[in-house]
Amino acid sequence: MKQTMWLENHTLGTDFILMGLFSQSKHPTLLCSVIFIIFMVALIGNATLILLIQRDSHLHTPMYFFISQLSLMDMMYISVTVPKMLLDQVTGTHSISTPSCGIQMFLYVTLVGTEFFLLAAMSYDRFVAICHPLRYPILMNHRVCILLVTVCWFLGSIDGFMLTPITMNFPFCKSREIQHFFCEVPALMKLSCSDTSVYETVMYLCCVLMLLIPITVISGSYSLILLTVHRMNSATGRRKAFATCSSHMAVVILFYGAAIYTYMLPSSYHTTEKDMIVSVVYTILTPVLNPLIYSLRNKDVTAALKKVLWEELVLANLQK
Repeated sequence: MKQTMWLENHTLGTDFILMGLFSQSKHPTLLCSVIFIIFMVALIGNATLILLIQRDSHLHTPMYFFISQLSLMDMMYISVTVPKMLLDQVTGTHSISTPSCGIQMFLYVTLVGTEFFLLAAMSYDRFVAICHPLRYPILMNHRVCILLVTVCWFLGSIDGFMLTPITMNFPFCKSREIQHFFCEVPALMKLSCSDTSVYETVMYLCCVLMLLIPITVISGSYSLILLTVHRMNSATGRRKAFATCSSHMAVVILFYGAAIYTYMLPSSYHTTEKDMIVSVVYTILTPVLNPLIYSLRNKDVTAALKKVLWEELVLANLQK
C-alpha cells in the first residue's frame, strides 16, 4: 500500500501546480515587477552587508558575525521561493515536480527553523554584551559563536528532515493545485486525501517547541537587558542599547508573528489570501528589511560603507 502511494506521488504527469501570488492580483505584471525589484534589493543589500562585515576589521565582532549569518540565510531564503515564482509568471508554466517540491520545502523549512534559533542566539549575544560587558570577550569568543551558529543550522535541519519526508509521502489524490506560490507544508496538507489530523497535531507541537525555546531565550534576554539599561547612568549608553535592541526586536516581531500565524493558529483563522499575504511578509519582505534595519540605524555599518566607497573612489581616480 505504501509503495502504491509513493508511486502515485512520483509518477510522471503528477506534477503539482503552483497557483501563485499573481493569480490573486488584478495587476500581475506590475506586481511581478515590484517583487523582482524587492528580490534584487534583498540580494544586493544582504550581499553588501556580508562583504562589509568581512572587509572591515571593526565589524569583526560576535554581533556582526551573527548579522552576516542572518544575511546569508535571508539570501538563501528569498532565493528558494521568489525566482521560481517569477519564472513561472514570465513563462506561464506553473508546474513543479514532486522532487523539486520536496527540495523546496526542505530548504524552506530548514532555513525557517535555523533563523528561529539564530535570532535567539543574537538576543543572547546582546544580553551578554550589555549585562556582562567585562566578560563579553570570554563568554562570546569566536569558538562559542561558531558553536552557536552550528547548533542553529543543526536544529533547523532536523525540522526539515522531519517534516519534509512525512509531508511528501502522504497520498495526494485530490487536486494537484497548490493554492500558494511555493511548496509550503500547510498548503500541501490540504491536498491530501488521507486523515492528516494526527500529523497536524504533531506538527503543531513541533512548531510550538521550535518557537517556545527561542521565544523564551529572547524574552528572558531582553527582560534582563531592559533592567540593566534602566539602571544605566549614561544617557548615551541607554540610547545605544535601545537602538541596538529595538532593531533586533523589530525583526523578531515581524518574523515570529508571521510564523505563529502560519503554523500555530487553527485552520478556521486561515484563508488562501491571508496565508499568501503572511507568507509574503516573512519570505519576501523580511529578507529585504533586515539589511535596512541593521545598516541604516547602525553607525558602524554606515561608516564602513562610506569607507569602502571612498577607497573605491580613490582607487578609480588613481587608475585614471
